[in-house]
Amino acid sequence: MYRREAIHVGRAYSAHTRVSVKSLASPPSLTIALSKGRICDQALPLLSAAGIEPLEDLNTSRKLRIDTTLDQVKLLVIRATDVPVFVGHGAADLGIVGKDTLLEYDGAGLYEPLDLGIARCRLMVAERADAPVAQMPSGRRLRIATKYERTAHRHYAAKGQQVEIIKLYGSMELAPLVGLADCIVDLVDTGSTLAANGLVAVEHIADVSSHLVVNQASMKMKHAAVTAIIGLLANAVNERDRTAA
Repeated sequence: MYRREAIHVGRAYSAHTRVSVKSLASPPSLTIALSKGRICDQALPLLSAAGIEPLEDLNTSRKLRIDTTLDQVKLLVIRATDVPVFVGHGAADLGIVGKDTLLEYDGAGLYEPLDLGIARCRLMVAERADAPVAQMPSGRRLRIATKYERTAHRHYAAKGQQVEIIKLYGSMELAPLVGLADCIVDLVDTGSTLAANGLVAVEHIADVSSHLVVNQASMKMKHAAVTAIIGLLANAVNERDRTAA
């Protein structure tokens, strides 16, 4: 599993930070990886506040590498599950990715300096409302449908339960309804999809939001530019939270 060492951003990147990537002498090129969809939509205002705006619409462009308003900063548009892989292996210097994906990532080479507080949801265990697990015969191994195999294994192992994990990639709510699984482990936002399919959330595994991740070598070799971006994003997050308070 990747190293979760935090780079302390609180006071180090206060609202008084004025450095920008553009202001650095001979700034190095930087690549930021992120995925389309909710994370992208909510990350773009923060990037814009840091002076980084894509020159094309990320959700409609067919390009996977996008120029920005800063010549030295490029955006990579990739699958969410690939973001920590690209960053960990140095194909991108920074990335924006959900905590659920980080919990599943089994590589190394990452720092996780900043919780951006976007794309919030919860990773939960859910079961059929009309067939709760507590009423099932004792001694039978539970079948859990999920795309979060490692996280589900850790969750049940911590409770001393041996379970069968069934890997699915979508339509998770169907699994208990058709007898494929007893429970699911999945992301829950409002819970409306669960309710519409006769399911109810019964266990909380983790709060999920999107985090900024940084390649360890980039933090060392491009320290000034990388910390400038971290600081600007931290300022944007603080300002957003202050305005919302």
